[in-house]
Amino acid sequence: MTGRIITARHGRPNLSRDVTITAREYGDWWARYDESGLHPDERPPDGLIALARGAKTVLSSTLPRAIETAAQATGGARDVPADPMFVEAPLPPPPWPDFIKLRPGQWGVVSRVMWSLGYAPPGVEHHRETWGRVAEIVSRLEAQAAKGDVLLCAHGYLNWMIDRRLRRDGWVRTERDGGNHYWSWRIYEPAGEKSAVGAAAAAE
Repeated sequence: MTGRIITARHGRPNLSRDVTITAREYGDWWARYDESGLHPDERPPDGLIALARGAKTVLSSTLPRAIETAAQATGGARDVPADPMFVEAPLPPPPWPDFIKLRPGQWGVVSRVMWSLGYAPPGVEHHRETWGRVAEIVSRLEAQAAKGDVLLCAHGYLNWMIDRRLRRDGWVRTERDGGNHYWSWRIYEPAGEKSAVGAAAAAE
């Protein structure tokens, strides 16, 4: 039987959000965020460790925070292929004047809204292109799920986009933990079919 698809968001990166910056500075801040690993105090929740232990396949994005999340969730005991296909959806800083200063989280909201509405400077993946990438991601996850549970350690907004695509394609979200916060996860099963794990549990 088909396994489950599990998506997890990375843990908290080692970069402070307690600053007020311009849009230009936010571009630099986001670049440092992408280069950051996890904060030294971060540890995965037991539930995610259990999901990783039971997964046939574990995958991650190529960004350090996702790689380290997968390594911590698996205890570093297995090979976790990393692929740039799974990196976060772009957050290009808006072309706003330097007298406007916001916190990184606020710039993230502004940038995400503008990007979703079509703003993408040269060299930045467009919103519709990211949806095309998400379709490829879902196809890959479905292929891996044919072998058993698959866990993807990736990013908040990308996981939301994957959620939309999976549910559109007939997958049922059966569990969600942590909302969209760090270390959160979602579990999906194909509609009308029990996963291999679910069927085994029902038989006990």
